[in-house]
Amino acid sequence: MKINNVGMTGINPYNLQANKVGNVKESKVNASDKVEISSAAKEMQQLSPIPAARQAKVDELKIQVENGNYKLNSQATAKGLIDFYRK
Repeated sequence: MKINNVGMTGINPYNLQANKVGNVKESKVNASDKVEISSAAKEMQQLSPIPAARQAKVDELKIQVENGNYKLNSQATAKGLIDFYRK
């Protein structure tokens, strides 16, 4: 059985694929992501009392865990997980 060159004659398909991969790598090197946070969002972060209260709770729990006084309520944890995933 003889196979004749059909389509793109004289072009190695592996070289075509290698060229495509090379072009993708070059474009990724030149691309960069940028995130901008608005001044309103920055202001809300600074004025929010939640992070301070949350940090106090985290510190309290950390001390309890280090001293061995922390007691885990497995039923409350399970209920919280179920409630979260039912929403």
